[in-house]
Amino acid sequence: MSDTDVTDEQPQDNPGETEAWHEGDSHAPLEADSVEELQAKLTEAENRAQENWEKLLRTNAEMDNLRRRTERELESAHKYALERFAQELLAVRDSLEMGVAAAEQEEASVEKIKEGTELTLRMLEGAMDKFNIQPIDPQDEPFDPERHQAMSTVETPDKAPNTVINVMQKGYLLNDRLIRPAMVIVSRAPEADDKGTKVDQQA
Repeated sequence: MSDTDVTDEQPQDNPGETEAWHEGDSHAPLEADSVEELQAKLTEAENRAQENWEKLLRTNAEMDNLRRRTERELESAHKYALERFAQELLAVRDSLEMGVAAAEQEEASVEKIKEGTELTLRMLEGAMDKFNIQPIDPQDEPFDPERHQAMSTVETPDKAPNTVINVMQKGYLLNDRLIRPAMVIVSRAPEADDKGTKVDQQA
């Protein structure tokens, strides 16, 4: 056998196997398109994060402005809550001052002073009605401890017990909330005399 024959029989590398190894190698470098795609996704994520952060800052600023505006409005409401009511009272004061001036005149009469006073009272009642300030006048009504303040009790045979027989001072409600109870005198049942008590006990 010649040297030439031996050389011809030596196994040759398989080009197909070499190419397959390179394709399946996990350590093979990423293609350029994959790197660019990841970079684009990263940039997009960073942009979204920046947008969300800016939105958060704007929302916090709006909430802070809303809080300050609400505080100012609340302070103004507390400060000027009585402004309209005060304006209504100015007319009442004017009427009272005119009534006093009229009473000081020589030709003043009790009848005219009474008419002026009644007019002023109606003006005050109208002002109170506008702001839902209602009087409590429980004459001949059952006693209500939540709205009435009993100053004393009186034996009253012709009235049911716990009936208001006299209103010493009216009470008032503001929007159905008690701001002053009515001061009243309340009836009570007559007490049995000693003789009657003893008879009842013996029975």
